[in-house]
Amino acid sequence: MVDKRRGFVGVVLVLAVIAFVGFSMGPLISGIVENNQSKRQPAPAPTQSAQTAKQSDLQAQARGYELVLQREPDNETALKGLLQAKLELIRFKQAEIKDVIEPLEKLAKKHPEDTRYSILLAQAKAYTGDQESAAQTYRTVLASQPGDIQALQGLANLFLQQKRPEAAIGLLQDTLQSATNLNQTTPGTIDELSVQLILGQVYAEDQRYDEALAIYDEAIKNNEQDFRPVFAKALVLKEQGNTEEAEPLFVKAVDLAPAAYKDQIQKQAGKTIAPAKSPETPTNSAPATEIPEPRPSAPESNN
Repeated sequence: MVDKRRGFVGVVLVLAVIAFVGFSMGPLISGIVENNQSKRQPAPAPTQSAQTAKQSDLQAQARGYELVLQREPDNETALKGLLQAKLELIRFKQAEIKDVIEPLEKLAKKHPEDTRYSILLAQAKAYTGDQESAAQTYRTVLASQPGDIQALQGLANLFLQQKRPEAAIGLLQDTLQSATNLNQTTPGTIDELSVQLILGQVYAEDQRYDEALAIYDEAIKNNEQDFRPVFAKALVLKEQGNTEEAEPLFVKAVDLAPAAYKDQIQKQAGKTIAPAKSPETPTNSAPATEIPEPRPSAPESNN
């Protein structure tokens, strides 16, 4: 049952972060250095010799940047280069996540306005077991940017890992309660739909399915052309074993979703669903990437 629920939560997490946040969320080991990968053609699988050569090159780059930082500890170019090299080496299992914490701390301090570094730092700290420091980093981000979806998602996930669902629920409910006033002052401060989707995920993780369904029903009512709450509700019903009610929602989600997400919805539905609408039908959804559990995730770099 635990594994089944974890798989369900992983899918809903994908929905929760489909928001206009300026960068996508992806695995820690590859996110920062793979800018706009979704727009590129897939590359052929490298040979073993090519992988070995790549690893050697990355290790040499990392050593070079480390030598620069010994002389100039705050050299930003070297910090970013070291971070990129280490993240790629982690992907090849030639480095550990703890290796990126120091450069991330310096970059987050140098650029507090760019929360990507702080979010990645919090995720790395959480992954290595420093949950208190991770939580404080998320809170620091939210203090200046209360609608930061990645910080909200990260802190909520952290609470869930600590078996504190009420803390996660309180965080998200408080954010929704403040959304009206904040959005009136500065439109777009808080994406209420994305916060609702995260809250529904927390309810589902805690097996409070009725509350999850109520949140998704409200989101569907207020966002009729968005596939995400429809898909999320279908997943909850499927998790409960209510496949008859879930099936038409999967059909509707496929109908509303952009082409890039139809296959994922069909996979979760367990069957092929033919969309009812023409391909030209507009939608209001933004793209997302998979978020593996329980590994942390990272933003893409503009560098």
